[in-house]
Amino acid sequence: MNFKEIADELVAGCREGRNKENLDKLYSDDAVSVESVDYSGMGREANGLDAIRAKQEWWEGAHDVTHASVSDPFVHGDDRFAVIFEVKGTVKESGDSFDMREVAIYHVADGKIVREEFFY
Repeated sequence: MNFKEIADELVAGCREGRNKENLDKLYSDDAVSVESVDYSGMGREANGLDAIRAKQEWWEGAHDVTHASVSDPFVHGDDRFAVIFEVKGTVKESGDSFDMREVAIYHVADGKIVREEFFY
């Protein structure tokens, strides 16, 4: 896949619920995922595809999402793109509702996502 196809597939996968499939398809085995804050108790940084999968499993297990939207990708050069996520839902443990907006920056090298950074 070329850079633009990777960006488009990431967005399509998020919109269509293919996040887990896209981890294997789009991400490098040694990709890094960085959060702004350690909300999960797992640290701010997940190193490697297995750690990123675990982080996604935690998110899905801890939250009920009632609404989600994903912007089209904002391309920056030939190695980075940004996506805006808007999510509404409930934290399962507490029942607290949330309304979240975040920007994700994805870095691509050798045809794979090698780093993602979340700003919120």
